[in-house]
Amino acid sequence: MLKKNGFTLIELIIVIIIVGILASIGLTQYNKVVEKSRAAEARMILGTLRSAEFAEYNENGSYVTVGSLGVGAPSSCVSTHYFTYTCATNGTCTATRCTTGGKPTQGTTAWTKSLTIDGTWGGTPGY
Repeated sequence: MLKKNGFTLIELIIVIIIVGILASIGLTQYNKVVEKSRAAEARMILGTLRSAEFAEYNENGSYVTVGSLGVGAPSSCVSTHYFTYTCATNGTCTATRCTTGGKPTQGTTAWTKSLTIDGTWGGTPGY
């Protein structure tokens, strides 16, 4: 009787293909989870900006831009932050994900997260 030891080349190729497919799915999901965790920076700073806007409105009767608030939120991509921040004259502040400079995203999409003065969150769905 002839005894068969080991695997054939076809069996090994099929296993490698299956492992590759699973790895690519896992890596995609991993990148999404990492980006969502980086959104914590945006949520924290937007909350701080909202509080500063409240204080500015109570003191001077109007909302101002990010640079006038003295919060330390960058208005352009810098190496210490994942987002740039802007505030409109209605009190709504927006964080936009850096795609170049600073700490760039894995992709090329500059997704956003915003917080209105009344506490409503908005922005790109999924983040």
